[in-house]
Amino acid sequence: MALKVVILAAGKGTRMRSKLPKVLQPLAQKPLLQHVIDTAQSLNCDEIIAVIGHGAELVQSRVSGQNICFALQEKQLGTGHAVVQANSYYQDDDTVLILYGDVPLTSPTTLNALLALVDEQHPLALLTVTLENSTGYGRIVRNTQNAVQSIVEQKDATAQELAIKEVNTGIMAVKGRYLKQWLAALDNQNVQSEYYLTDIIAMAVSDGFSIQTAQPTLETEVLGVNDKLQLQSLERAYQLQIAESLMRQGATVVDANRLDIRGDVTVEADVMLDVNVVLEGKVVLGENVVIGAHCILKNVQIASNTHIHPFSHLEDCIIGESCSIGPYARLRPGTELADEAKIGNFVEIKKSKIGRGSKVSHLSYIGDTHMGCDVNIGAGTITCNYDGVNKHQTIIGDHVFVGSDTQLVAPVDIESGATIGAGSTITKKAPAEALTLSRSKQITLKDWQKPTKLS
Repeated sequence: MALKVVILAAGKGTRMRSKLPKVLQPLAQKPLLQHVIDTAQSLNCDEIIAVIGHGAELVQSRVSGQNICFALQEKQLGTGHAVVQANSYYQDDDTVLILYGDVPLTSPTTLNALLALVDEQHPLALLTVTLENSTGYGRIVRNTQNAVQSIVEQKDATAQELAIKEVNTGIMAVKGRYLKQWLAALDNQNVQSEYYLTDIIAMAVSDGFSIQTAQPTLETEVLGVNDKLQLQSLERAYQLQIAESLMRQGATVVDANRLDIRGDVTVEADVMLDVNVVLEGKVVLGENVVIGAHCILKNVQIASNTHIHPFSHLEDCIIGESCSIGPYARLRPGTELADEAKIGNFVEIKKSKIGRGSKVSHLSYIGDTHMGCDVNIGAGTITCNYDGVNKHQTIIGDHVFVGSDTQLVAPVDIESGATIGAGSTITKKAPAEALTLSRSKQITLKDWQKPTKLS
């Protein structure tokens, strides 16, 4: 027996008012469908079958995962018709879990609980939810013994059925042999003229089976997305869940409504996240790390006791312990800071290693550089690493002092203990423990006259 997951993802999503297929709309900068795929993979399923239709080629190119294949639904004739397209991918003994590409936040815990209800005596289990406002959902019809009898869609429901609060989420787990049997018996004799997957509930009851049901812990787990308003609402709900998880791990979040997580974030105790922080990709924050307001971090690893000051942007970086960065600093891919390094305001670092205790405090650009320990880089220093065709490296030894407004023209080597005089353009090796500078002679023209404005 194997677990096969069928994800229905063929719809156009007209109400999105977008050229992008609905299942590719972004939630935390990841397609809705990718969220569902990632959840399915966490269940250790044997195969994922995404049933696609509108924008099929684009959908295939934008999502990824192991053991995933695609089935095409050329015409959207209902959810039952969509599942039929996946019939060839599962066997009679398989358990088939049916998910939806526009319902991104169902938890693995909820789905495992649903799957646990399926066995030979109970071949169909249904995920339901009780809503105060059940408008738009198929109603769960139960008999006087509280056993599920059928699902009635909104447009086909009577006034009495419309009053029911327990509704269908569409998510179900079914034994393969029965799923094929019931799908083959579907018809489209309804208001929508569609083949409803939900009609198999009544068929299962007619065949003498009792329908097992489970409910999610959170209502947001089963909420779908039909327009941009619902997408935004689900985005905020998702972000709040992530923020709450980080706080339970020991992080201080100044305002959970002004934090955006767009990837996988790991925090240790006493991390502090100020307002309007954006964390993308894989971010690891050590103990007592402080991220100031309006910072953006993408694929960054930061060791303990480091302080990122406001309005700083870090991408693909590794930062050591007890560093200070910003405000208004930019650390580009390939940057590595050793412990106690300091990167100040309006400093840009690219593909460089900065040694322990070294400081680049003001208005400087350091690119393609290997810098030693306890180096002091003066304000306005530029490593001139690009000759218009190729990049070149600057090597700076330990205990170097570089004066303000200096250009280091790569490739160039500044040996340990060297001092570079302010205002210099260095094109050759600067020897160790010596002062190197290059300046024009200063002159004063006493008879010089200021220009006057022409009338």
